[in-house]
Amino acid sequence: MKKSIALVPDYSFLPLIVSVSFNMAVYAGTRVVAGGWHHYNIESPLDQAIPFWPPSVAVYLGCYLFWIANYILIARQGKKEVCQFFAGDFLSRAVCLVIFLIFPTTNTRPDVDPTGFWNQAMRLVYAVDAADNLFPSIHCLVSWFCYIGLRGRKEVPVWYRGASFVMAVMVCISTLTTKQHVAVDAVGGILLAEACFWIGKQPAVWGVYEKLLDKANGTIQKMFQKRKGKQ
Repeated sequence: MKKSIALVPDYSFLPLIVSVSFNMAVYAGTRVVAGGWHHYNIESPLDQAIPFWPPSVAVYLGCYLFWIANYILIARQGKKEVCQFFAGDFLSRAVCLVIFLIFPTTNTRPDVDPTGFWNQAMRLVYAVDAADNLFPSIHCLVSWFCYIGLRGRKEVPVWYRGASFVMAVMVCISTLTTKQHVAVDAVGGILLAEACFWIGKQPAVWGVYEKLLDKANGTIQKMFQKRKGKQ
């Protein structure tokens, strides 16, 4: 029997593509639409007490590797689990889309001295990433999804599940110590991930996602078959 060497099952390719594409569309699209609108600053005394620590930008940026690795691991699960996870993942970005438009937020960034490697890295982040679309924190949202998507999965080593939890927490902390987000943003991202993950597991939700996925995959297969037929 020939073993499959595919990185993820066929049914997981589209969910992964949609997840990344929709995430980018929500983040960039709402910025284009609401960039010039009034933004609310929801900083608290706690945020003012949290120290600014430029080296934590290593975690803030390094988390992209964490996201890639864990989303691939999650996409390697059974079809039911994949549909449940990505249904919740899609719903969370839809909620972000609404919040980013009806309640745009911002924060106060510190003046960063240009000397030193980490300061330069921090200044670069500030230059390419405007202080908007903060609540809820997508960094915290996605990182928490990376953890809960593997939580309780016995086929994944305990040490890796534990490491995913630690990494998710570290990312959440880094959003605060880089002053990219405030505490409410981080808490909002975690709670939204938990809520949407639970909703995605409901049969009425993931069942609809599965039907749409099957229909989309069927359409794509027909397109490829027609193209092969014309060759």
